[in-house]
Amino acid sequence: MTRPPRLIESPQNPQFKLWESLLESRGLKKQGKFLLAGLKTVPEALARWPERFSTVLFADPAQIDGWRFPAHIDTVQLAPALFRILDASGTGFPLLVGGVPDMPLLDLSQPPQGLELVCALGDPNNLGALLRSAAAFNARRVILLEGVAHPFHPKCLRAASNAQFELTLLRGGRWDDLKGAAGPMVALDAGGADMADFAWPRDVRLVLGEEGQGIPDDLPVQRLSIPTTGAVESLNATVAASVALFSYFLSSK
Repeated sequence: MTRPPRLIESPQNPQFKLWESLLESRGLKKQGKFLLAGLKTVPEALARWPERFSTVLFADPAQIDGWRFPAHIDTVQLAPALFRILDASGTGFPLLVGGVPDMPLLDLSQPPQGLELVCALGDPNNLGALLRSAAAFNARRVILLEGVAHPFHPKCLRAASNAQFELTLLRGGRWDDLKGAAGPMVALDAGGADMADFAWPRDVRLVLGEEGQGIPDDLPVQRLSIPTTGAVESLNATVAASVALFSYFLSSK
């Protein structure tokens, strides 16, 4: 450590209460900050994207013995009971406080750039898994529709394994706003054309609706289906989207 840490012991401390609010989407939106946890994700994020973080939180100074922090990062020791509250996933590992990046509203009248993923998933675990696949298969721009889970919710961060920091996250408005979007759009639908025969455009938007609800019937998209054995009724939406992302990735190589 470059300087002695601050110590917070009271649950009524205003700074602690702010951090506690980051465990829920409402607090994330209000404060514009998030908590990152994880034995692998925290060291990786601190090494690769230190400018995104302002504070490291821990219960025992031994947890960060030997760590080196940039001058702008504050170190704060929390009473063990307070740390356990913030450590919602129970890692017992130091936490990072970061700033939620600006997510501007995308002008959908402009055509897509490469593969863009349009998403309305409301479950943070599913969204995180999807972001991880998006980063793995080079869908660098993710368009978040109204009602989507917060991409920096603790559950989403855990499932994404730092994928958020590799992606450009944009807001896309409502479903109706997609109806006038420029450029080709595709979506997954059990009744659609066989994806195995589909020639992916270089620039395209892949649209994914909420699990179990799909996308609006009147949305002007090319609908694709994933061939399977038929042993199960359907694939999980995130799994299906990952298959589509991989299919595009192969076609673009």
